[in-house]
Amino acid sequence: MVYPSYLNLTEGQWKERIERALSLLESCEVCPHRCGVNRLKGELGFCKTGKNAIVDSYFPHRGEEKPIRGYRGSGTVFFSYCNMRCVYCQNYQISQLGEGREVSPEELAEIFLELQAMGCHNLNLVTPSHVVPQILSALYLAVKKGFRLPIVYNTSSFDSLESLRLLEGIVDIYLADLKYADREIARRYSKVKNYPEVAMAAIREMHRQVGDLILDERGIAVRGLLVRHLVLPNGLAGTEKVAEFLASLSKNMAVNVMDQYYPSYMAWKYPELSRRITQREYHQALSFMEGFRLFLD
Repeated sequence: MVYPSYLNLTEGQWKERIERALSLLESCEVCPHRCGVNRLKGELGFCKTGKNAIVDSYFPHRGEEKPIRGYRGSGTVFFSYCNMRCVYCQNYQISQLGEGREVSPEELAEIFLELQAMGCHNLNLVTPSHVVPQILSALYLAVKKGFRLPIVYNTSSFDSLESLRLLEGIVDIYLADLKYADREIARRYSKVKNYPEVAMAAIREMHRQVGDLILDERGIAVRGLLVRHLVLPNGLAGTEKVAEFLASLSKNMAVNVMDQYYPSYMAWKYPELSRRITQREYHQALSFMEGFRLFLD
């Protein structure tokens, strides 16, 4: 087998994947919202994104977990808009306000190639769940021009199984948030239905595809799943139940328990979210995750 995994796809397999992906845009079923709008004709649903992806920025990111950033940075593409509406989003200008510019598949392919030319270890697709068809179209064009970086799919995990299955054998590294263990809390703070069920099913599928995180001799990720969990004030993220779920998948799960929550965007409207977490809350979260491979960057 050749690495990255997408180099094993034949021309026919690429075209079949792209055709299937684009068909999801006709009456949109790309993500769990299943808005039913025709994005190929410019109709907009929950994600406010039509036929083409919108990109805010791209650069070698040196702030990701060490196995992702390595020593040359992770080639990060920030896609605009999102299929969640987190009231505390720290990137709300991108995810909620939609800062950025529309790019064609050809332009997106050139962005991928430019990041490769910068020497990045991988291509890190941030907030990709609503633009999987556009990513596949661009990736195919980039590969035809010599693109060879492994793909990091950096997601909130509000992903459809249909889209994830289109990525099997293409994505080598999944970097997946598991935000909540309670559906009503998810609905209140991120405006989505059934988040725990959807996200846990998505993460189970990701793990089936790529397994536990594998690092090379330099400590850089080459394949596998790394789960992020942001600790929220007052136990709102349900960390103990999140840990129980992850343990049911693998005792060797790679996890980043994140302590960087701060009240951003509209969090001030919610008293229970209007403060940073305490050291006690963070250490309690770590205790729930004890036994996992922790990456605490």
